[in-house]
Amino acid sequence: MAQIKFQAPQSQTPEQRFGSSYEQPFELLQACHERVERSLQLLMRLCQHLKVQGVDASARDAARDIRRYFDLAAPLHHQDEELHVFPVLEQLDDEALQEVCTRLRDDHQRIHAQWQVLRTLLAQLDGLPDGLLPTLQQEVLWRASDAFVDIHKEHVRLENQLVFPSAQHGLSTAQQQAMGEEMAARRGLELHQPR
Repeated sequence: MAQIKFQAPQSQTPEQRFGSSYEQPFELLQACHERVERSLQLLMRLCQHLKVQGVDASARDAARDIRRYFDLAAPLHHQDEELHVFPVLEQLDDEALQEVCTRLRDDHQRIHAQWQVLRTLLAQLDGLPDGLLPTLQQEVLWRASDAFVDIHKEHVRLENQLVFPSAQHGLSTAQQQAMGEEMAARRGLELHQPR
């Protein structure tokens, strides 16, 4: 049986992706969602690979790539949203948007909790010999992966289609610039302002 090819999420910095930089924070947030979706697709391909091929070097590498993304980049992304995006909408006199923000904050907690479960299962692959996983272990990993993917589906859609456009509309260019600078600073980056 042919081996499933894995492609890790793109490791480009936001500045390398056209239309996505800290000077354009909402485009950057959208680009982060694209990386989330690629990481989730990699997770599902990994589950399929484990079912067919079992544990091997490429499966371990894919699991490490997934862990790296959801350990490092995803929490920063959630922090960006909770510090800069949700507060803009929560200050508006729009009960529906306020309820959406409450739901999304709750989703972040659910995502974090589900990630802890899934992360443990993925980390276990490092210590396993090559070969098929026991059926029960496969099923547990599939269920945890499906739950993690499901949490993200509506969450990402709501943010892309409703929350980001609404928040961007509510912020001036100067406020968006300050937002981008704070996002970069949290990552240890310094933006060079044009002279």
